[in-house]
Amino acid sequence: MGLVEAVPLEPITELGGVHFIAIGGAGMSGIAAAYADAGVTVSGSDRADSAALRQLQQRGIEVHVGHDSANLGDAGTVVLSSAIREGNVELAAARRRGLRVWHRSAALGALMLGRRGVAITGTHGKTTTTGMTAELLTGVGADPSYVIGSPLASTGRSSRIGAGEAFVVEADESDGSFLQYPAEVVAVTNIEADHLDNWGTAENYFAGFVRLCTQPRVGTVVLCADDVGTQALRPLVEGGGRRVVTVGESPGADIRLTDLVADRPAARATLHAGDDQGPLQLSVPGRYNLQNAAVAYAVGRALGLPGPQLRAAAESFRGTHRRFSYVGELRGARLYDDYAHHPTEVRALLGAARPIAGAGRLVVCFQPHLFSRTRDFAAEFGAALALADEVLVLDVYPAREDPIPGVTGELVARAARASGATVSYVADLADASRVLAEMLRPGDLALTVGAGDVTTVGPAALRQVVE
Repeated sequence: MGLVEAVPLEPITELGGVHFIAIGGAGMSGIAAAYADAGVTVSGSDRADSAALRQLQQRGIEVHVGHDSANLGDAGTVVLSSAIREGNVELAAARRRGLRVWHRSAALGALMLGRRGVAITGTHGKTTTTGMTAELLTGVGADPSYVIGSPLASTGRSSRIGAGEAFVVEADESDGSFLQYPAEVVAVTNIEADHLDNWGTAENYFAGFVRLCTQPRVGTVVLCADDVGTQALRPLVEGGGRRVVTVGESPGADIRLTDLVADRPAARATLHAGDDQGPLQLSVPGRYNLQNAAVAYAVGRALGLPGPQLRAAAESFRGTHRRFSYVGELRGARLYDDYAHHPTEVRALLGAARPIAGAGRLVVCFQPHLFSRTRDFAAEFGAALALADEVLVLDVYPAREDPIPGVTGELVARAARASGATVSYVADLADASRVLAEMLRPGDLALTVGAGDVTTVGPAALRQVVE
């Protein structure tokens, strides 16, 4: 796929009708909906029908199932994701007609023009932290605009055009597209080598964050005080008129968390921020969510919003889709779904789930995402999955990649066994729901985990039991 190069942005009033190729994707649907909310004529297509397409259609957007050059209509601008290849018939037609062709990041950047842009990025936690920031700003009456990579549980929406000054976006680092956003405030949750299929080396990946934080328009950078990667970033982004704010449990953090209680379904801590000190109460579990909430709080303060009200608004956050999302109960076992797809994310998820499991077993059904990531991190995935009592591993979800010889989910399964886990390997997704249903016992807490279509396994298992 490679890295996305930033392009000059134009106001959305100059774009004409905007057509989105692969409009149903998580990163595309929210942007398309925001364009429609802003009064732009929007159309789009995707290779298959989905709930996302139907929701867009209900909002008055013209959507097509299947790709065809005729779908472009009278569009003046065509927007595509990184997954679209040059052979796509709609993209080829757009180029022949000389239409403006933008990556989705440029389309999102254009929406931000004239607002106080906030870009939230990092290897892990972007979606949740962006969602929390949107909720906190909304809760204090700032009426922000936002685009998140997953719908908020509270509203079912991943985007909104508000009347306030702030425009909050989840800034994807995977393909370098985070460099496209006109951001005044940048928040980096953490930095750990990933997406080396695009960046090539861990050093290049890290350098991308340096470029983002040192862009001339950036006035405030929020960094995690407890993460090795973000702390290595700090001396490289200080100066140049930028203010750096650190957040975390470290004694020297500008915004510090103490008295953490993270082993409950609702985590809490005490937050210290100079002129503001008091409880930070969440409605979601996990130490990492307290960290995410503190970052969101720091963004709000950077925008000049009051600390006590921001803390109070944090409790209203109910999560985002596919982040520890409850699926249902199966034979007395609780079933959840989560998007974690990096070893660190899997480890944090299982660590948060363990105390919630109580006396029951912790069962995880994991689908590796990308052949390159599976090849590079199989051992780390295995060690993380060994935190569960029972592990079911599926084959690799390829996403945008072609197969790599010898790289399958079996690499992760073997690594998990080597780390002491009890492991089953199921290569065919169609068999996974049956195997998971048979595996569960009353009192278990089960998680389907990964960035691919593993999310279908839980609902399919529930249907099997009902039938």
